[in-house]
Amino acid sequence: MNTDNSPFLPPTETTIDWPRFVRLVRAAQRILLTTHIRPDCDALGSVLGMAAVLERLGKDVTIVTAFDVPPTYRFLDPGGKIRRVDRDVTAEQLAAIELLMVLDTSAWAQLGAMGEVVRATKATKVVLDHHLSSDDLGAVEFKDTRAEATGRLVADAASALGIELTREIAEPLLAALATDTGWFRFASTTAGTYGLAARLTEAGAVPHQLYKNLYENDSIGRLRLLGRAMARVEMEKDGRLIHTYLTQDDFRAAGAIPSDSEDIINMTLSVHGTEVAVILVEQPAGGFKISFRSRCELDCSRIAERFGGGGHCVAAGAFVAEPLAVTQSRVLDAVRAAMP
Repeated sequence: MNTDNSPFLPPTETTIDWPRFVRLVRAAQRILLTTHIRPDCDALGSVLGMAAVLERLGKDVTIVTAFDVPPTYRFLDPGGKIRRVDRDVTAEQLAAIELLMVLDTSAWAQLGAMGEVVRATKATKVVLDHHLSSDDLGAVEFKDTRAEATGRLVADAASALGIELTREIAEPLLAALATDTGWFRFASTTAGTYGLAARLTEAGAVPHQLYKNLYENDSIGRLRLLGRAMARVEMEKDGRLIHTYLTQDDFRAAGAIPSDSEDIINMTLSVHGTEVAVILVEQPAGGFKISFRSRCELDCSRIAERFGGGGHCVAAGAFVAEPLAVTQSRVLDAVRAAMP
């Protein structure tokens, strides 16, 4: 537990107006939280951590998204707090909310069916995010692109609200922080990152258990899918560019599920000399999800924006509703042209 009984203090330098954030939160009782489709641990950890923070304030909090939590991440939400719009709850049932908070995205395309809820609501709208790319959601934005994860911003929000970290808050936030920094491998990791990880651990999060839940519970389907992606890897530009793809036939043949493709792109970066990685993953409804990674001067967010996506300098994503050959040609040509 936290030995000094004090909440984590946010960085002294921030682009976020925390006093305004606090005023908006304290003025609302019924609060709705949502995040992006195809969720990662930062998205899930942020909404769950924020829900726990707001509940400590006595708020009536609901989490509604446009997806089912992937099986590999369900351990983060053992109580089933995350509900799906139009199945577990209707848009009409959300009409009474006073504050709608979107976490870890500010892009219409990433909200899925929740986009209509965000457009139609009469509630005050707030975005808490750390991505460079941004659409106008008609919300008050609380964004810091220097933050290593949106989970970091939730921890800062807890401090601004005067809420002490608890295990219920700390566990999902450590998942957000650890995964969005590649387990503290990415350049976004700072001394402050380790400081926050320490405070989350003191509050009850257990790093080794989190790692086991995330990376030591793979299915045979994911292992087979990984093999298919690695078998068709291609390298260009003297090994500086690496790329691969997965189709729905691959998922069926491997007995894999959509979330089994998560993190495969990061494995390609382990090849010596690789600076840029790209993976195309066909989606069940058609089209391809594109993931970009960079450890050179190439800005992934700029490439992703050309295809209606976004993200960070070193990691970004987009969606292209074209056949494989067309998508490969368009995406890889853009990457080749942008590489230094």
